[in-house]
Amino acid sequence: MTQAPARPAMIWAALVVVYVVWGSTYLAIRVVVEADIPPFLGMGLRFLVAGLLMLGYLWLRHGRERLRVSPRELRGAAVMGLLLLVLGNAMVAVAEQTVPSGLAALVVAAISLWFVLLQVAGGERPPALTWVGILVGLAGVAVICVPRGGIEGVEAWGIGILLFGTISWAFGSYFSPRLGLPRNALVASAYEMLAGGVMLMVVSAATGEFGKLHVSAVATEGWLALAYLIVLGSLLGYTAYGYLLANAPLSLVGTYAYVNPVVAVLLGWAILAEPVTAIVLGGGALVVGGVVLVVNGERASARARQAEKSPDLTPDEAMV
Repeated sequence: MTQAPARPAMIWAALVVVYVVWGSTYLAIRVVVEADIPPFLGMGLRFLVAGLLMLGYLWLRHGRERLRVSPRELRGAAVMGLLLLVLGNAMVAVAEQTVPSGLAALVVAAISLWFVLLQVAGGERPPALTWVGILVGLAGVAVICVPRGGIEGVEAWGIGILLFGTISWAFGSYFSPRLGLPRNALVASAYEMLAGGVMLMVVSAATGEFGKLHVSAVATEGWLALAYLIVLGSLLGYTAYGYLLANAPLSLVGTYAYVNPVVAVLLGWAILAEPVTAIVLGGGALVVGGVVLVVNGERASARARQAEKSPDLTPDEAMV
């Protein structure tokens, strides 16, 4: 029996979830760290609980057999958990102790640029439009990072940790096809979150964060923000993203890369009264514009390659 095609309404609903929920996670992370929940501990709890909940859901929905993975697949998931969640996402939480959430989101948007540069290092030759996007985006990163957004109190180490985290995430994304991950995207995500959560809890214990957490002193909004990251940021966000990868053109899915930072800046300004300086606006416009050019350049390149393999396809068919 063939699977019914996805309804456009479902695709757009999932896209809005990814736009808004993933764009709002920067704000939620900032609330968590400002509530005196140590960053490694907070992100460790986030991914550990989310991973367990997703595994439980998959078990109840599809049975225990769905969760069986080979040792190689488990190792691959652990490596992804290390690169994406421990050295990537958790670094955002560490940095947001000094960097506003909107500014952090703009720096993180540079992931698309690092990813293309890794492809170039691997021997690929992107089109001219992609190169223009990389140069524009990197100029925006420099405009933002060198004066630290023109915002008082932003430490240089916070910007440096953010850049390190984006490079680690790009490395993980680039090498993921070589790691032999579980074929089911949700199963892979569950094991990645579980592995990342365990590693972060170990790091938290080793750095003495357990002794720094005073549960009674944590504001209610800190726990609510952590719950938001677990339920919406991790579970709903990953589910919606997995649905889009399976049912929508990659050219449409990729738009989240330049919508998320805009959402994050607006939410940080509206809810936490984070300053939006001329440097943030100008540099952010360059970063987002660069990412738009890169995404469109890669989309055109993929369409051309597909047309060469299947010359009978129309341009619209080659995009799907």
